[in-house]
Amino acid sequence: MASLQFWLKTVDEKERLRLPVNPEQISVKSSYGYEDVQVTQLGEYTVIGEAVLREFSFGAFFPRDYHPGYCEYEDLLKPWDTVEKIETWMNSRKPLRFNVTGTKIEELMVTIRSFQYSERAGNPGDVFYELELKEYKKVEFRQVETSGSGKAMVITGEYRPDTKVPPAFYFVVPRDTLWKIAQRTLGNGDRWREIYAANEKVIGKNPDRLVPGQKLVIPS
Repeated sequence: MASLQFWLKTVDEKERLRLPVNPEQISVKSSYGYEDVQVTQLGEYTVIGEAVLREFSFGAFFPRDYHPGYCEYEDLLKPWDTVEKIETWMNSRKPLRFNVTGTKIEELMVTIRSFQYSERAGNPGDVFYELELKEYKKVEFRQVETSGSGKAMVITGEYRPDTKVPPAFYFVVPRDTLWKIAQRTLGNGDRWREIYAANEKVIGKNPDRLVPGQKLVIPS
């Protein structure tokens, strides 16, 4: 059976790193998000969310010297050069590709959430590490726009601020905030106060208390 290969790569694949020593195990955390919502006169109900992005955690070490008993290849980077590479990727705040050959983890987009490392007595020059990754997906949103005939249209897709005329109305979805709504509809989250001022009677005295399904007027 061929050995597993653990790869981290930049999105354009111009930079890549194969882990020199395979982790003994990889932990995967996967779940669904649930949100309990209080609705006036209706009580509490639960909104079942979408699947939460998966999290991966594993650890091993970057060896100073090649050893056929545990190294996957001979042309090793210096341990601290490997650390510097990973930290550079982490600080760039850009997603990476994560691939474990022979498994269902294939060219998965991830971000580095935690990277801890240390040297240990008895292993001079080797660097031991723990790495935590989280699945990455492009931001998508839903907004409702009205056409010239007055019909509502649901728009989905990756958000990019632009100069289009903002929609006349927006329907609140779970986990919305006024800042998010202002960012999506007006292109500037700091304009949330304008949306609140136009909808204070609907929202109430607490601008942080939005109810899914509320219809909000979006100021131009």
